[in-house]
Amino acid sequence: MPARYVDVSGTRGTVLVAYDTTELPASEGDTVDVLKDDPESGWSWCRDSSGREGWVPHRVLRAA
Repeated sequence: MPARYVDVSGTRGTVLVAYDTTELPASEGDTVDVLKDDPESGWSWCRDSSGREGWVPHRVLRAA
């Protein structure tokens, strides 16, 4: 979860924004649709050809 989504006070934190931490497994050659890009975190929320959704790191994505 990006730090900007949590307000930390001491050893406790409050979540400021609903956030799904699901990562989407991807293999070389897979095609995904980018549904939401988060350049600050370096991840994109994507959907694969079977309809599964999750976060994929920018470092493994390449524009088609």
